[in-house]
Amino acid sequence: MDPVRNPYAPGAGQRPPELAGRGRELDVFDVVLERIARGRPERSLMLTGLRGVGKTVLLNTLRSQAINRLWGTGKIEARPDQSLRRPIAAALHMAVRELAPRHRAPDRIDAFLGVLKAFAQRTVPTARGAAPKLRDRWQPGIDVPASSGRADSGDIEIDLVELLTDAAGVAADVGTGIAVFIDEMQDLGAEDVSALCAACHELSQLGAPLIVVGAGLPHLPAVLSAAKSYSERLFRYQRIDRLDRLAADQALCAPAAREGVEYEQKALDLLYEKSGGYPYFVQAYGKATWDHAPRSPITTADVRVAAPEAEAELAVGFFGSRFERATPAEREYMRAMATLSLVRGEDDGGGRDDMDAAVPTAEIARALGRKPASLSPARDALIKKGLIYSGERGTVAFTVPHFGRYLRTQPT
Repeated sequence: MDPVRNPYAPGAGQRPPELAGRGRELDVFDVVLERIARGRPERSLMLTGLRGVGKTVLLNTLRSQAINRLWGTGKIEARPDQSLRRPIAAALHMAVRELAPRHRAPDRIDAFLGVLKAFAQRTVPTARGAAPKLRDRWQPGIDVPASSGRADSGDIEIDLVELLTDAAGVAADVGTGIAVFIDEMQDLGAEDVSALCAACHELSQLGAPLIVVGAGLPHLPAVLSAAKSYSERLFRYQRIDRLDRLAADQALCAPAAREGVEYEQKALDLLYEKSGGYPYFVQAYGKATWDHAPRSPITTADVRVAAPEAEAELAVGFFGSRFERATPAEREYMRAMATLSLVRGEDDGGGRDDMDAAVPTAEIARALGRKPASLSPARDALIKKGLIYSGERGTVAFTVPHFGRYLRTQPT
């Protein structure tokens, strides 16, 4: 079939042509926005899930919902090597700029921008007293002078509480709200996570119209809880999982139908088996199958012919790029995980090769003939690189679906 008309879009954060299976999350966020608009208390929202389940796509869609309600919005992507101060200042600058044309008091906007500039320019020397790195000496494009005595103490927790409270006040002036969207939230530093929790706690107590919508890996709730014990009650958590069968079929069939193309039922059966219902894989297999199918309806034979191409692309772009980031010791650790996760899955009665069970770290140590303490550097490095996570104490699992299956096919 015509590859130019191929409707599928396997890409990082790229919205698929049919956002299937996420209606509940969209409805929940609509309720949150409406409640805040009516002065009702609401919690900030945290989306968690493995890589490839569409967290970034959903985060962007929620942002569009807020924009449609005339909220001020800003979005950042957390990085483990960067302080929260600079990116969140940029996000709030964008959000307030969206609200400024509707504000009747320009002086009020200028006053907030002065606080924002002071917050952004406040730098703290490193532990050895050295000057901060150039990227942390950011000069925001704000024409008003920096204010003094507000959000400029140098303590990120104090400063962030004051800054977000002031931003919420600007939104309240125009009868709307501000939403800050944070992707890869598990990569925030411990101090930044603590500050963000404290700020959200203060905002919720004040009933202020500002919320944070975060997205991160499955261990994000544990990261937040380690920072502030009350975070378990502070946020509304939504786990974003793979699509069920009906939603996966919809993701494939709806865009194809708009192009006048149909699928045989057995072809859909095989595509779900191959993709496991993970949105990124649904798009990858759908795209390859479309390009190989000679005509409509798409058949099982078309899927079988196309599958090796989809798998080869995933092996290089989705799996291989992550595997290459690991050191030899880290690869050894992950290979042991892959073998043990399959065994544990079979022991649990699952027996599915696309499901990688969590593995106790003690079992990995036994399999490698090592002491658990000697493997801690490899484990910690893999967690920092976002390749594995610890959902429960003493266990680890892959952050990438099908990664164990990929590793089991690679030569040692």
